[in-house]
Amino acid sequence: MIARLEGILIRDGEHVIVDCNGVGYEVTCSAYTIAALPAHGERVTLRVFTQMRETAIALFGFVDAQERDLFDLLITVKNVGPSTAIAMLSGANPRDIAALIAREDVPGLTKIKGIGKKTAELLVVELREKCELMVLTWNAAGGIRPVAAMAGSVRTAKAGRHPLLGEVMTALVNMGWRPAEAEAAVAELPVEEGSTIEVLLRQALRSMPR
Repeated sequence: MIARLEGILIRDGEHVIVDCNGVGYEVTCSAYTIAALPAHGERVTLRVFTQMRETAIALFGFVDAQERDLFDLLITVKNVGPSTAIAMLSGANPRDIAALIAREDVPGLTKIKGIGKKTAELLVVELREKCELMVLTWNAAGGIRPVAAMAGSVRTAKAGRHPLLGEVMTALVNMGWRPAEAEAAVAELPVEEGSTIEVLLRQALRSMPR
């Protein structure tokens, strides 16, 4: 399996080819990745998903870990193959797609080219919780950071907001909610010993306006 390609980028019309020491690999990429690629003739590194078929081997390339992670989730959904997933990823950036799924925003998903109503509903049913966690782990700069429950006793309102609630509020804003809505959602959340960001986020989402 080819998992990564590094070489010289060759742009041949709509085709993306990575020349690795004289061997050219044609890679299918979303519009999101193509827009982020360097100029023709420059070096490029792509994360790669390899699809093995009876008659051919297809390579799908990704410019960053976010897009690859979301792609891996999308292809677990019924009737969503690699080509369909790439088409979806061409319609919006990974953060926006993941946020729409996490928010159960079926109408918003159907506005993305390549996602019909039935597919949007399947995405929400099968990937909502995974996308909630995914959005939570992506920081505002678009990078990836680890998620861990934060230790410490519960703080009172006078002492300031508990750190976990700040994390939840940030996640809600990153998912597209207005700061005032996120503030109201976390205001009444009970933070108990053993609480995790994931559980608190799900509780907050239940109270958010649809």
